[in-house]
Amino acid sequence: MMCLAIPCKIEKVDGLEAIAAVAGVKRKVRLDLLSDVRPGDMVLVHSGFAIQKLRHEDAAEMIRTIVQVGEKAGW
Repeated sequence: MMCLAIPCKIEKVDGLEAIAAVAGVKRKVRLDLLSDVRPGDMVLVHSGFAIQKLRHEDAAEMIRTIVQVGEKAGW
């Protein structure tokens, strides 16, 4: 089985916790591994942790790819 990190937009930051959203789904994520994360930033989330900040363009491309894979897989 393979793990997948998902690009998400940070909506709210409260210390080391944040609310991140993708495709209308909002989740609490931890910011322990990153510094200077602000609302509006795009981050890569894996296992509940934001692991990398992303450029908006890169995040959009990743989301498009995930959607295409899902469509081909019949999700």
